[in-house]
Amino acid sequence: MKFLPVITVLALTLSLAESLMLCYMASWAVYRNTDGRFDVEDIDPNVCTHLIYAFAGIAVTGEIQVLDPFHDLCADDGDCAYDRFTALKQQNPSLLTLLSVGGWNEGSEKFSTVAGDPALRKTFVDTSIALLKEHGFDGLDIDWEYPTQRGGVPEDKENFVTMLSEFRDALHANNMILTAALTSAKDTIDISYDIPGIAEHLDIANIMTYDFYGTWNNYVHHASGLYAYSGDDNIFQNTDFAIHYWIEGGMPSTKIAMGVPLYATCWTLDVPTQTDYYSPASNPGQPGPWTESEGTLAYYEVCYGQNTEPGRWVIKTADGMKEPYTYRDSLWCSYENHTSVGIKADYAKSLNLAGNMVWTIDSDDFRGKCNDRTFELIRTMVEVFGK
Repeated sequence: MKFLPVITVLALTLSLAESLMLCYMASWAVYRNTDGRFDVEDIDPNVCTHLIYAFAGIAVTGEIQVLDPFHDLCADDGDCAYDRFTALKQQNPSLLTLLSVGGWNEGSEKFSTVAGDPALRKTFVDTSIALLKEHGFDGLDIDWEYPTQRGGVPEDKENFVTMLSEFRDALHANNMILTAALTSAKDTIDISYDIPGIAEHLDIANIMTYDFYGTWNNYVHHASGLYAYSGDDNIFQNTDFAIHYWIEGGMPSTKIAMGVPLYATCWTLDVPTQTDYYSPASNPGQPGPWTESEGTLAYYEVCYGQNTEPGRWVIKTADGMKEPYTYRDSLWCSYENHTSVGIKADYAKSLNLAGNMVWTIDSDDFRGKCNDRTFELIRTMVEVFGK
């Protein structure tokens, strides 16, 4: 009887469609102003096969933590976001909803402590299952950034696999699935992950094939290039290398959801007339009007600016690259558009991947301000992969 739930879980995971589209939602997007505000009801429940609510946290004592009780829960006249999120399945019974625990801000030390202690691991698993069942989630996504690093210990590499094994058994026993957000950086993969061990226990591996370059670099480059740029010395920092590295390391292609960012990575050029790759840029780009975050713009902020002030924005694609970049005055941004996400979806299909993953659904053109339809980038990937 132990294996019957697993069969059901795998059917839920793989029979939804020819391809999977996993969409993270940044729960804090609800606090953005005016047209940037994104709440659960702004989701079209038919564009993604899996919706992932980011984030829950983890305590050093092992319990999973609700990070924004007023917004996430119903108690004390709260916003009930967890329940409203899972209720989207009433509109699309094929939809799966997951809760993601971790993220960059959650760090690594608490994960490391819990993963290394059998009693704390049990607490983590038990409290997670209870929270998922209470609110009707269909699974858990683990976003530990990253085992062995940022205050972790070498034993994290093995302990991460053990933790995944225990989660898999508990989740599958409750007819739920297990996914994880995993890096695309070769150095981190080598230090942090036992790929065959991870592959054995995950239903889906969400490979974060973005942030290859960012405002920590003092020059501009594309943050999510499919292929290496001709001028690159480091041939590892691109999607093509990362996906093949995961597959060659032991992750089945059919378990991989290839990540595509729905945000732009932006710098302030040191010399506004120097706009090619590797042009000097010592500072992040100015915040957008709705996301208000230095160095990052939502796709809808980029396309809205381009549409409303076309004379100020220049759009280019570097030789040999598949993704656009855009600049206005001293602001320079790498981003994805209709053409580039279609190319990435076609690439994922050609490698027999499970599908694509996006960070985040609330960064797409969810109000249809730039396009003839809402969620243009996500819909394009689904359509291209499904051809």
